[in-house]
Amino acid sequence: MRTFKGGKHVPDNKDLTQGLAIEQMPIILDYYVSLAQHIGKPAEAVVSAGDNVAEGQLIAKASGFISANIFSPVCGVVVGIEKRKNAQGATIDCIHIKSNGEQKVETLQPLSNPTREQIVARIAEAGIVGMGGAGFPTAVKVQPKDFVDTLIINAAECEPYLNCDNRLMIERAKEFIEGTKLLAKACNVERIFIGLEENKMEAYNTLVALDGVSGEKDAQPGDIVVMLLKKKYPQGAEKTIIYACTKRKVPCGALPASVGCIVNNVGTAYAVYDAVVNGKPLYTRVMTVSGRGINNPKNIQVRTGTPLTAIVDFCGGLKEDTAKLVSGGPMMGFSLADLDVCTTKTDSGFLALTSAEASTALPTECINCGRCASVCPMNLMPMYIDFYATCGDTENAVKYGACNCFECGTCAYVCPAKRPIVQSVRLTKMRLREKK
Repeated sequence: MRTFKGGKHVPDNKDLTQGLAIEQMPIILDYYVSLAQHIGKPAEAVVSAGDNVAEGQLIAKASGFISANIFSPVCGVVVGIEKRKNAQGATIDCIHIKSNGEQKVETLQPLSNPTREQIVARIAEAGIVGMGGAGFPTAVKVQPKDFVDTLIINAAECEPYLNCDNRLMIERAKEFIEGTKLLAKACNVERIFIGLEENKMEAYNTLVALDGVSGEKDAQPGDIVVMLLKKKYPQGAEKTIIYACTKRKVPCGALPASVGCIVNNVGTAYAVYDAVVNGKPLYTRVMTVSGRGINNPKNIQVRTGTPLTAIVDFCGGLKEDTAKLVSGGPMMGFSLADLDVCTTKTDSGFLALTSAEASTALPTECINCGRCASVCPMNLMPMYIDFYATCGDTENAVKYGACNCFECGTCAYVCPAKRPIVQSVRLTKMRLREKK
């Protein structure tokens, strides 16, 4: 099995939803669509209170090179633009839309045998961003300044509990592969790898049964190659999956394109297919609702702007012993104070964890055991980053690698003192932004 140095075996808990087919969540009454669903500048609203909008209609336009269009998730009436909290606790502008039960849907013109330029333009027009969590506008990502020769589809989905990418590959394999080919054409590359963790054999067997897709041992020239990766966290991080698939090392501070690679997510590839072939912009996505604190775990197709309260109701409500709510996965996700948060394009999961699943122990002093350094996939010294960040010494926190950390959380997972190391890294980065 291909892998990388460092990392940690983490119980995946995927059995809760691994065999559950994707369900379509019914339309509800109120949606709150964030104007900041991507890295870069928030989109600018092009609708006002009282406007009637159709499902799929443009409601906010990209406001710069690194930005993305946003579309209405339902047919309804714009109530107004309201301030709401996102999963990270920041206050953001959201377009409040009240659905009216009508079925008016706006689509883009489907493209037949599109050129590279047409695919890139459609990706931008449809508001597609990286759906693995980062939310970088895909149209920018597929046009790097460096020469690239390899497209890697990140199908590792190494975060525990999550199965949204896994179910997409099983249930919509042909569409996913077509989207992957369109992405490769947009990137102007011919070599395509799909990096898949070994705990997803149903998806593996489904993919390699398709024409033009093969396993590594049976690959023919021109095939899309599905590479089995060792089940280890964080196998799905950009730099680790690039190394596992190609043995190329991305230098600190550099982008994947610097070593000739572009990495995209399974959900992103499927969204590209939907936008190019069906003319559907990005306003729905598949997400996993899991954890032993939810009555009915599910994989659901959800519209952007859906309140978590509605999602929890659709999944049967919370159990009494729920101890922690998490947006995303348990390793890189964000703990929530309450359910007063709405979904975005990048939300791959929502977890309700019991006290048996989530530690609520308070941190104690570092015992200098070195476990965090031994598992760090970036070969950093997390214990020193945490120490200097806590002391307010940003310069030394940066010296020991805070800016090279991609916040996978493996260090905090293995720490016997339960140090909040990832929060220390985020604090350091925030202080640097404030200085700039």
